[in-house]
Amino acid sequence: MGTYLDDIVARHRIRAESDKRIWQDRAQQATPRVPRLRSALQSGSSIAVIAEIKRKSPSKGWLAEDLDAVTMASLYKENGASAISVLTDEEGFGGSLDDLRAIREHNSLPLLRKDFTISPNDVLDAYDVRADAILLIVAILSDAELTEFHQLATQLGLDALVEIHSSEEARRAEAIGATIIGINQRNLQTFEVDSDHAARLASSLPSQVVKVCESGLRRPEDVVAASRAGFDAVLVGERFVTSNHPAQLLHEFANVARS
Repeated sequence: MGTYLDDIVARHRIRAESDKRIWQDRAQQATPRVPRLRSALQSGSSIAVIAEIKRKSPSKGWLAEDLDAVTMASLYKENGASAISVLTDEEGFGGSLDDLRAIREHNSLPLLRKDFTISPNDVLDAYDVRADAILLIVAILSDAELTEFHQLATQLGLDALVEIHSSEEARRAEAIGATIIGINQRNLQTFEVDSDHAARLASSLPSQVVKVCESGLRRPEDVVAASRAGFDAVLVGERFVTSNHPAQLLHEFANVARS
């Protein structure tokens, strides 16, 4: 029986196979930009918060069906977020590239296109809607794909958040020269959260890598623990979009000191 991740990736690969756009032509016509996400996550005395626009979860269904992406992104900016993650997968997460495009028109924070990147055209679509970074999930990509997509992002001036779940995936991320590595505390196969495992992985990464803690962060104390474990940033979505007081909660998260 397939997992949520298996089903989502299979759907994206079918879509990519039917995409007839010539990515090499698109890349040749693109003007490189200056990367913005990594520097935003390294600045300041507090841990950086990547606040996420997330309407839906494959495992839980709708979280905030009527969420206005532009309004929520403005709240994030006003209350201390260092960057904004925008889920653009429609079927599983209720998002779209239109969300990211609209946020970009009204918000100057670095934007991460959070999606299942499985083709060069996915990278170029992020560039076209003026995202500042893409997500590369090591578990769903071959070494050749990781290398190709990471190199293309670098060529375009996009940062790449390279997501890992194990020491083997950490080795693969380091091999492609990843400079931002996200450790998802939630296992994408079982959807269970293991913060101790994430902390051990973080301690094994090179010091120069920007480390992002993802999933399972619900209280300021969780962010404090992530900081003590060596993380430079946290990525939080579900907790903010389901909170009755997201501005206050974000403000508390964004004021946790870096260890």
